[in-house]
Amino acid sequence: MSGAKLTPFRKILIANRGEIALRVMRTAKRLGFETVAVYSTADANARHVREADQAVWIGESQPSQSYLRVDAIVAAAKASGADAVHPGYGFLAENAEFAKACRDTGLVFIGPSPEAIHTMGHKAGAKDIMQKAGVPCVPGYQGEDQSDATMLNAAKRIGFPVMIKAVAGGGGRGMRLVADDASFPDALRAARSEAQNAFGDPTVILERAIVQPRHIEIQVFGDRHGNAIHLGERDCSVQRRHQKLIEEAPSPAVSPELRARMGATAVAAVKAINYEGAGTLEFLLDGAGNYYFMEMNTRLQVEHPVTEAITGLDLVELQLRVATGEPLPLKQEDVRFEGHAIEVRLCAEDAAHNFMPQSGKMLRWHAPSDLRVEDALESGSEIPPFYDSMIAKIISHGATRDEARRKLITGLDRMTALGVTTNQSFLARCLDHPAFAAGQATTAFIAEHSADLSPPKSEDGRHAAVAALLVHVSAIGAVHAQQGLGLAHVYAIPLRFELDSHVVEPTVRRERGDVFKIGIAESEHALALGPRDGDVVHFTSDGVQGAARFVRVGTDLYFSFAGVTSHVRDLSHMAVMKAGAAGSDGKLRASMNGRVVSVLAKAGDIVAAGAPVIVLEAMKMQHVHAAPVSGKLTALNAAEGDQVTTGFVVAEIEAVQDAA
Repeated sequence: MSGAKLTPFRKILIANRGEIALRVMRTAKRLGFETVAVYSTADANARHVREADQAVWIGESQPSQSYLRVDAIVAAAKASGADAVHPGYGFLAENAEFAKACRDTGLVFIGPSPEAIHTMGHKAGAKDIMQKAGVPCVPGYQGEDQSDATMLNAAKRIGFPVMIKAVAGGGGRGMRLVADDASFPDALRAARSEAQNAFGDPTVILERAIVQPRHIEIQVFGDRHGNAIHLGERDCSVQRRHQKLIEEAPSPAVSPELRARMGATAVAAVKAINYEGAGTLEFLLDGAGNYYFMEMNTRLQVEHPVTEAITGLDLVELQLRVATGEPLPLKQEDVRFEGHAIEVRLCAEDAAHNFMPQSGKMLRWHAPSDLRVEDALESGSEIPPFYDSMIAKIISHGATRDEARRKLITGLDRMTALGVTTNQSFLARCLDHPAFAAGQATTAFIAEHSADLSPPKSEDGRHAAVAALLVHVSAIGAVHAQQGLGLAHVYAIPLRFELDSHVVEPTVRRERGDVFKIGIAESEHALALGPRDGDVVHFTSDGVQGAARFVRVGTDLYFSFAGVTSHVRDLSHMAVMKAGAAGSDGKLRASMNGRVVSVLAKAGDIVAAGAPVIVLEAMKMQHVHAAPVSGKLTALNAAEGDQVTTGFVVAEIEAVQDAA
């Protein structure tokens, strides 16, 4: 292998979008490479398009019509004069046919060989290789017979709970945890459908579910000269829907001895297949210190910045150098770890409502300036419903784990993301939770502590009082619009608004100067307005100065106060609905912007309340929409393939007694 030839390149097409496209561009430009972006119709005005040296349109908004089109991306590389392709992560990053198409057309694929991707990217094949190499694997089934009966029998042999996993991808897509045989058929159908839509392959494997493990991954690098190293581990245990939310390095559960053992296992595995480039081997670690191989990701990981933070290395730079044929510039004994790093994934989703994906316009975006932030956002950015819900990553690095954790909590509190609901405050609550602070979080962390992680209920009503003040002053214009009126002790003005899905009916009365009295139920709050700095309002409440950042569009107001971001809908000038009217009209409404991927009933059917009617897909996740009442399905207003918006009536049900 020492005679391996160099394959120099000059212009890199980045076959991805958003923050990872910008991340790759940053290093590529620093090293003197030209960059080419690709984009769908939905991303025509995106930052990664504007910041590349060139950009090429590759299709319509759906991933299958753009970012998953091998032919369009290869054609874009040829048209732009690119001689190399970086796949980022997601989309085609682990698609062996894409890597082969690049190689066959003379493009350098910045990643492993098509053969390595096929071998290790396919979960069933990877497990076979690991088992032959003596690496401990989770018991399971990865046979060719995918019939429903065979899969159910295999699940019973393995023993419940079992995990259904798509063979062709990751990121939680095509994955279901199944508790018993009764729920297995529905879970299998859903996993196959999701896998087909995400990866074009419905094949799944089964694994025994390891109860409350830690999710530990080892970062590896190989070159074409036969060298391979590991860069330590990352702990990715805090997850929802089997997708990571918080990652850190090093893991609080991994000792130096265990790190050495797991690292040696990972290096031996990649050497066995002559692996080239960046890769990650993922393991489950149980409470007794036993680890089991799950899968290998043959690409750069979303969470690579935490490894960069503690090693001081630029992993994208290593990718580019290895892709040109250079040997790895360091040996295993050269790898050093300093301090602790934690990353959180900011996602456009509603954590209070089962992490429902959100889309729309990010009206105000302000990232913390003292932390590393990977994003493609700016005020006014559109967040489309077609892609992954992750919109930014925030990374802190400290001398100790607790220092890194504190810095990240503070950064999240100071960050502004208004206009689209995100998991910003949920992430801060996770970081602040005693179990996480103690380094005890497993993959069951969110489920176990869901009550503690729920949005706090302000018993003194201060949050609602701030909302009332902002609704009032934003409705009349500038904050100081009332100054100079010369009126004090005026009549209380009644308001009515929805705050985070709860209706609040306060009164607002302006007294002397800029003091406002907010009445909510039996309590009253005095808020003294201070100066306004752009979209930041300063005020004093109960002798304590504070500030809130807000933006209002029509009846919708978004504000951030005391580390909590909220959405307010002003109902003051709307007719009050009669009690019982909402949710009982028989109309099934789309809970988010999304595409109809399955219709499970037909007009004329008698359905029971809670019966699945339609399945929507948004941001690569599927969500079943069930009948709100029992009755006759009188209308279906959407068909498979349709794109619908939040609130659209997808079905109508006429209540029938004893319909169930």
